[in-house]
Amino acid sequence: MDAKWTTPLLTAVAPVAWGSTYYVTGAFLPPDRPLFGALMRALPVGLLLLALRPTLPSGSWWWRALLLGTLNIGAFFALIFVAAYRLPSGLAATLTATAPIAMMLVAWLLIAERPRLASLGAAVLGIAGVALLVLRAGFAVDMVGVAASLGAVVMSSFGYVLLKRWTAPVDLLTLTAWQLVAGGLLLLPVALVVEGPPPALDAPAVLGFLYIGLVATGLANYLWFRGLQRMPAASVSLIGLLNPVAGTVLGVALAHEIFGPVQAIGMLLVLAGVLLGQAPVQDALGRLLRRRERVPVR
Repeated sequence: MDAKWTTPLLTAVAPVAWGSTYYVTGAFLPPDRPLFGALMRALPVGLLLLALRPTLPSGSWWWRALLLGTLNIGAFFALIFVAAYRLPSGLAATLTATAPIAMMLVAWLLIAERPRLASLGAAVLGIAGVALLVLRAGFAVDMVGVAASLGAVVMSSFGYVLLKRWTAPVDLLTLTAWQLVAGGLLLLPVALVVEGPPPALDAPAVLGFLYIGLVATGLANYLWFRGLQRMPAASVSLIGLLNPVAGTVLGVALAHEIFGPVQAIGMLLVLAGVLLGQAPVQDALGRLLRRRERVPVR
């Protein structure tokens, strides 16, 4: 494997794992308990990671860990579930697909990481692809759901960029644990007040939560945060568009959902946007353009 592609490919594991949670949630987890589901995604695996890395924050990292856990985990999950309840899934996914542009603008504002024109073009391409992939006609627009979806995009964009801006005094696994625990503790009282006591769990639900917690949250967030530390914000944000692609593929393969020419075109546009947003591709295109400019006109 080319070393330049190692980090993007590992980072791509995160949105692919997140995309798989749609099927796992619908097939194995208790229905109508989204906040409990979000709590179980974050807190148990966060405590497990913290047990493996028994280091607590110190100084300013108490409030920084709490803020990052709120933006990236707790408030983000809560807003995403509000959007999921109040919006058709296709509209919610399309609104969430605006995250690359939001993250590029926040990165420009907070860390002076100016987005390339190619990255902005890739984001527009990706949004169009997601819309074709998941958006369906005949939906009603709920403004509370729209506000929740866009709020989740903005909050996570600030959280991800702050993660790039601040240099943590601990390793990435410990930093991931801090955020998951902080986000889970934020969700705990909200889930108890809104949804009541935890439901009874059967064996499939336990296995589903183990997968979502360990793989689709613990491992996925670790690899996502790793990518944020090593790549431009624009490149990482565009990789996130693989989330609805993975969800669609699993839905077609396992739940026999409809997939036609429009969805195929949408998927190709998303993949093209993701690739165009990666530094190796942009560097290669830049070299090609410079080479053509140097060729004398006869």
